[in-house]
Amino acid sequence: MKCIVIDDEPVARMGMEDLIMDSPGLTFLRAFNSTIGVEEYLKTHEVDIIFLDIEMPVRSGIEFAPLVPPETLLVFTTAYPHYAIESYELDAMDYLLKPISQERFNKTVSKAASYLALLKNDKYSIENTSDDHIIVRADKRFHKLFYNNITHIEALKDYVIIYTADEKRHITWMNLKNMYLKLPQDQFIRISRSHIVNNRFVTSFDNTTVWIKEIEITLGKSFRDDFFAKHSL
Repeated sequence: MKCIVIDDEPVARMGMEDLIMDSPGLTFLRAFNSTIGVEEYLKTHEVDIIFLDIEMPVRSGIEFAPLVPPETLLVFTTAYPHYAIESYELDAMDYLLKPISQERFNKTVSKAASYLALLKNDKYSIENTSDDHIIVRADKRFHKLFYNNITHIEALKDYVIIYTADEKRHITWMNLKNMYLKLPQDQFIRISRSHIVNNRFVTSFDNTTVWIKEIEITLGKSFRDDFFAKHSL
C-alpha cells in the first residue's frame, strides 16, 4: 500500500516515516510539511493511504479532508483527542493519537489492507428489500441477508460495508443515507455519518462510543440525542 505523510512538525514526519518503513505491507512515497502541493501530487501518483495531521498552518487537515480522492483512504494523526469525533464525521478510516505506538499503527495498517481488498473485489448491488431481509447480488448469485443477522453497517467512500453476526462482510454501491432508508427504523439506528448499528447487537455505550461486543464505534454529536432517546434507561 502506497502512503504519503502530511505534517508540519519535522519530528512527527520522521516518526511516521519510521512506522511506515517498518511495516512490510507499506511503501513510503513522500512527506509534505503542509497540504500545499498535495492535490497536484495526487493527480499524478497513485496513493492508497494519506496520514494527515490536523492542526497545520495555511489549511488544516480537517479543511483538506474533503479534497481526498474517493479511492484513497484517510488516516488522521494528531496530538489532540478532541478531534476524534469530527474526524470520523469526515469519513476518515482511522484516527491515530500521537505519540503513535507500533502496535496501534499495525492495527490501522491491517484495517486499511482489509478495506482496500474489499474495494478491489467484485461489488454487490442491492436488488430488493423485504420485511425481514435484503437481497444483494454478487458472483452471479443472490444473497439473502436477514436484518436480525446484520450487526452494523459502515460507510466506505462511495460504498457501504454490511457486517453480519457470522463475521462476513458484504460491500455494495450505495451511500449510507440511502442504505438507512431501506432498513426497518425500529431495529436500526444511524449513530454517525459513517455508521448504522442494529439495536439488538449493541452491548454497551457511553456519551461518545457505542460497543458491539469488542467493536468500538464513535457516536456522532448530531446523532446522540436520537440514539439516547431509543436507549433511554
